[in-house]
Amino acid sequence: MAADTATAVFEEHRPVLTGVAYRMLGRVADAEDVVQEAWLRWSAEERDEVREPRGYLVRITTRLAIDRLRHVRSRREAYVGPWLPEPIVTDFGPAVPDTAERVVLADSVSLAVLVVLESLSPLERAVFVLREAFGFSYGEIATTLERSEAAVRQLAGRARKHVEERRHRYDVDPAECRDLTERFLAAAAGGDLHGLLNLLAPDVRLVSDSGGKAKAPLRVMESADKVGRFLVAVAQQQAPDAEARLVELNGAPALLVLSGGKPDTALQVEVLDGRIQCIYIVRNPDKLGALESLQR
Repeated sequence: MAADTATAVFEEHRPVLTGVAYRMLGRVADAEDVVQEAWLRWSAEERDEVREPRGYLVRITTRLAIDRLRHVRSRREAYVGPWLPEPIVTDFGPAVPDTAERVVLADSVSLAVLVVLESLSPLERAVFVLREAFGFSYGEIATTLERSEAAVRQLAGRARKHVEERRHRYDVDPAECRDLTERFLAAAAGGDLHGLLNLLAPDVRLVSDSGGKAKAPLRVMESADKVGRFLVAVAQQQAPDAEARLVELNGAPALLVLSGGKPDTALQVEVLDGRIQCIYIVRNPDKLGALESLQR
């Protein structure tokens, strides 16, 4: 296989490889590093012997992501405050025209699911991502992980059960989420505590990730009154040049707050029965770099 052909083949499969790596690691930089390492290995291989490039590249990427995940988890143990995945702009494009497939992809990259995936073992996470998000067969996953198909089925069963037990059930209607997000923004920006309380579930949770590099709660905040008062206070302290935009992050509507023209805060809500059940806030500047394309 000629070098230019090898490059074209890799670029054709890059979106899938990046998707696998991001769902495994929850950070864009880590995912990009893994994909780059996969490219280096691909470019050095005897590619003429590779019959199925997609499967081969996914296999390399998955194994590299597992190794990287085991390494970064030690760093996350020392992380300051709650850890959330790095938000990404999602656009599945015309290559995913089917609505059902789009729903599956969006769900697999949602902040709520990625948070739960953090509690899986690296092997369980790999099986879950490959099976649930990308539809690989148990046989293909067994080859990728160098495990028996029976072992892969067991891993898949454990992972699926764990995710179902720990994942909160939310409504996923984009229109409803968008409407509530817009009303949420209007109430918070206007200092309307009563309006906010009408939108928040009584037991709402606020999870904020700053990594100790920006002002944010270092513990999960609970109850509508505490969360509502906190949000009103924060809105009143916004910089004069702060600008909030409604965007799509991780498959769902979200708010991106720009300050000085640069991403300052990403905020997303989870909705159930017409009320906001959970609010995710990312303020760690190291996790907002991928959103700079939205600053214009």
